[in-house]
Amino acid sequence: MKRFFFIGFPLIGVLAALYVYVVLHWNYSTGERAGWVQKFSKKGWVCKTWEGELAMVSMPGAAQEKFFFTVWDEETAQKINKAMGQRVSLHYDEKVGLPSTCFGETRHWVNDIMIVPEIPLAPGVVVPTPPQPVPPPPPAVAPSAPK
Repeated sequence: MKRFFFIGFPLIGVLAALYVYVVLHWNYSTGERAGWVQKFSKKGWVCKTWEGELAMVSMPGAAQEKFFFTVWDEETAQKINKAMGQRVSLHYDEKVGLPSTCFGETRHWVNDIMIVPEIPLAPGVVVPTPPQPVPPPPPAVAPSAPK
């Protein structure tokens, strides 16, 4: 019986830790989802994570589909908060087999966001354009002294 306590329990602990490590560092899938972030909040009793809801509409007038996601990174969470109300593209990794909801309420972990500009065709009808890189700001030039 003592042998089980000294060998069995540590072995079970090591295997459980190895399982959690592998699940956290392995992605079932990765992808992009585009739409409008309509809900985003920090939730949890003990483990606080950012949880959000993306409304995806394929055609004007069609029923929207909701994409639920989790964000762990504070920098990404702040970017999403700033982009509320704009069409965005979220890059996510799907994690499968996490042992509890302490890692997030969803399987989809968002790790990057890109604002998708739109072209208005008519009131209420827009066409998304491909994302454009943001040019760097021009260098600041000090005013020259009067001569």
